[in-house]
Amino acid sequence: MKLSLGFSPCPNDTFIFDALVNKKIDTGDIDFNVVLEDVESLNRMALQDKLDISKISYGVLPRIIPAYRVLDAGGALGQGVGPILVSASPIDIDTVPDLSIALPGFHTTAHMLFNLAFPQAIKKVYMKFSDIEDAVLSGETNLGVLIHENRFTYQQKGLHKVIDLGEYWEQNTHCPIPLGGIVMNRQFDIELMNTINSLIRESIEYSRKTYPVLSDFVKQHSQEMEEDVMRKHIDLYVNDYSLSLGSKGRAAVWQLLDVASHFIPPPVAGSYEVFI
Repeated sequence: MKLSLGFSPCPNDTFIFDALVNKKIDTGDIDFNVVLEDVESLNRMALQDKLDISKISYGVLPRIIPAYRVLDAGGALGQGVGPILVSASPIDIDTVPDLSIALPGFHTTAHMLFNLAFPQAIKKVYMKFSDIEDAVLSGETNLGVLIHENRFTYQQKGLHKVIDLGEYWEQNTHCPIPLGGIVMNRQFDIELMNTINSLIRESIEYSRKTYPVLSDFVKQHSQEMEEDVMRKHIDLYVNDYSLSLGSKGRAAVWQLLDVASHFIPPPVAGSYEVFI
C-alpha cells in the first residue's frame, strides 16, 4: 500500500518523519509518497482533499474536519512555542490594528492567534513565512508575524518584539499552544489510522535515540540554517505532545476550535469525530 504523506522541510517535521519515510523502522507493506511543502501549501492541499496524511496548521482544522481526523502523534504543541509579532522599530501596541501586518498564510494557526489578540486588524498581507522578516525590514509592511526558525533570529536582524502571540494564548486560555497536527483522510479505516499513528510515534522515538546528532535527511532540507538553530527548532517543537496529544493536548485543540467558531462558519467540530 502506498499513501501520500505531506510535511514541511522544517527540522521538526523532518526529524519526526525521517525514520518513517527512509525505512529506518519497519513499516510493513506501507510505503509513502512524500510531499515536502511549506505548511500553508499543505493547508491548501488539505482543503482540496489531496493528501492521505498531512501535517497541517491547527488553524485550518475547522475547515477540513469533514475530510480528515487528527492523529495522536506527530504534532507541534507546547508552552512558549507561539508566533511572535515584530516591527522594525519599537511601537505602541495599541496602534497594531491600524498598521499593515505580514502573516504566514490565511489558514495558519498564526493567523488565528493574531485574530484572537487583534480582532480589529484588517490590513493583512499573506506571504511565505520566510519572506516576512524582509517585508518588515524593507517597510513593505509595518509588522510581521514570525514562525519557525525566524522566531529565533529576528533580533539578529534588528527587529523588535511587539507581542508573543503564544504567550497571549496561554494567558487567556491556560492551554498549551496547538500549532500543527497530523491528519489522515477519513476514507481509511480506524485500524489503518492507528497503525500510521504508531509508526509516527516509533519514528520519533528512533530519531530521539541518536539526538542531538542530526541526520542527513534533516540537514539536507535545512541547508541555509545553522545546526544550532536546527536543534533549537527541534527542541522547541518536538516534545511529549509530539508523541501523544494526551488529555491536555486534546483540550488545547478543542479550545482552538472553540475560538475558531467565532471566525469560521459551520460545519462545526461537534458534528464529527475529531481525533482517532
